[in-house]
Amino acid sequence: MNLQKLLVPIIVIGVLLVFGFCGAGSYNSAVGLDEKVKSSWSQVETQYQRRSDLIPNLVNTVKGAAEFEKSTLEAVVSARASATQMKIDPNDLTPENIQRYEQAQQSLSGAIGRLLMVSEQYPTLQANQNFRDLQQQLESTENRIAIARKDFNGAVQQYNGTIRKFPNNFFMGMFGFSPRGYFESAPGSDKAPEVKF
Repeated sequence: MNLQKLLVPIIVIGVLLVFGFCGAGSYNSAVGLDEKVKSSWSQVETQYQRRSDLIPNLVNTVKGAAEFEKSTLEAVVSARASATQMKIDPNDLTPENIQRYEQAQQSLSGAIGRLLMVSEQYPTLQANQNFRDLQQQLESTENRIAIARKDFNGAVQQYNGTIRKFPNNFFMGMFGFSPRGYFESAPGSDKAPEVKF
């Protein structure tokens, strides 16, 4: 009889321990995946910053070409200013915030594309080695951006999948983990701006 009285508390304690270990494992897994998402986002921002850092050199090189369209240069400078001001806290990677970030970057991509297209009308500019080097660096950076976005989406997919699976979904809500937004770029943005020599 005494054993029966002890059996119920032992079972309850055992269930609570199993429940606690599952919760701790789920929490630790989610923390690791959350950090991976933040790290991947940092790489996205780094590649966009790399592109942004190339633009002043590109603009200065183009300014040297006689009679280059001033409005095109101003559009690039303005779009760069807007794109560099747009920052997202890695803890707030909602689809809406990521979309606003991408829109700012798309404006810059469009302005760069127009600049490169207009530059084709200037043979002396096309012959400038510095300009050609900058074009090549921009193309390389656009490829790096595409890879960083892909890696970010992969990290988000893994994180979101983990926190939504049972029994993790029960624990994750208690710990404040919520799904992250994907990087969904505008149609056609999966292609780097066309660079012609």
